[in-house]
Amino acid sequence: QQVEHEAELALVIGRRCRNVAPEAAWDYLLGVTCANDVTARDWQRQDDQWTRAKGFDTSAPLGPWIVTDLTPAEIEALEIVCRVNGQERQRGNSREMVFGPAALIGYISRFMTLEPGDVVLTGTPAGVGPLHPGDQVEVEVEKVGRLRNPVRR
Repeated sequence: QQVEHEAELALVIGRRCRNVAPEAAWDYLLGVTCANDVTARDWQRQDDQWTRAKGFDTSAPLGPWIVTDLTPAEIEALEIVCRVNGQERQRGNSREMVFGPAALIGYISRFMTLEPGDVVLTGTPAGVGPLHPGDQVEVEVEKVGRLRNPVRR
């Protein structure tokens, strides 16, 4: 398998929402955390959809906790960094996202009901790359913390 890291900001839904206007989306957000949207690129290329490539056992680690006291302005300007074995691989900022957090919640809630505890991943900065057994992956989101995971087969 060809497995790659994707450092992301994760939005954790706090209240049930459906058809939410983007400007009201912040009212439905519990908080944010770190995510590594681990992706099996070989499966992603083989399949017509991405469920298997992004939904296998041990994929999408989250944490280390949910931060609930950030303002919308803070959430829209968070540094996101990924390191593998201590070497920086990705660096970006949530203000550089194609679609901001409120727009994502608003858009997704048009097509499905979001429930408390649901997690929305927001996309990854440039620099995704391969992982190998024995690697140590660290995803850091400013004002949130660091998620650390070993890579095992």
